[in-house]
Amino acid sequence: MLKDSLNEVKKNISEACKRAGRDPKDVTLIAVSKTKPVEMLSEVYNEGVRDFGENYVQELVDKIEIMPKDIRWHMIGHLQRNKVKYLVGKVACIHSVDSIRLAEEINERSVKSGIVTEIMAEVNIAGEESKFGFKRDEVFDFAEKVSVMKGVKLTGLMTSAPYVADPEENRLYFREMKSLSVDINAKNIDNVNITGLSMGMTNDYVVAVEEGATHVRVGTAIFGARNYN
Repeated sequence: MLKDSLNEVKKNISEACKRAGRDPKDVTLIAVSKTKPVEMLSEVYNEGVRDFGENYVQELVDKIEIMPKDIRWHMIGHLQRNKVKYLVGKVACIHSVDSIRLAEEINERSVKSGIVTEIMAEVNIAGEESKFGFKRDEVFDFAEKVSVMKGVKLTGLMTSAPYVADPEENRLYFREMKSLSVDINAKNIDNVNITGLSMGMTNDYVVAVEEGATHVRVGTAIFGARNYN
């Protein structure tokens, strides 16, 4: 039963918040539903989940058409500039903004549509060659450049920590992300207020919450292993 898996994740988040002296209401659970059928999403939706995350644009767009309109959709996968037009106005937040050129494209499309799109800067905090994202020191320049754009609002930072056997190994990366958010806010850049920290997945979301995550992206722990066939 997905209900049981979901409740287990919620319980773990609540307990992690308690240990960290945080309010569980300050943590948004994003159900990562990539490759999962709409029937499974509906089951989780019926248990009260309203935030869903997708990695692929086409899959996201298809599910938006079918699922209830009060869902907040999060784009969490690598995004190419030529796909931005399909997302603007349809998603609550694009977490995976990893270049100024991508931000410019989102900005341009958003201005044309008369809206402001919420974005997060993707940070490759562990410096993994296989992952996208800014280096730590590049984020400040990105924030400065985005601050003058009328069609986007930078509200957070996102990272995908290394896949490790022991989630404790990622604690230092989550701490570094929290520290980075504080450092950016200390610069008092106009129109930039980093309140969101999108970090922690099935393997390490508990540690991420203890270290300040505001959005955790959990798929397997809710839906089971993915089917790529």
